[in-house]
Amino acid sequence: MRNILMTVMLLVVVVVMFNTIIAQDTTGTRSQIESQGNAANTRISTLLP
Repeated sequence: MRNILMTVMLLVVVVVMFNTIIAQDTTGTRSQIESQGNAANTRISTLLP
């Protein structure tokens, strides 16, 4: 029973950390990667005729 409780608690912590670090709307890693990718696509498209 104790092992199951620890496993569930660790999974909850992982989900909360994922939502806080990766998936946050404005400052998360995902949004930073998207903005850098969009900037790179824009720069590449201006280089091509």
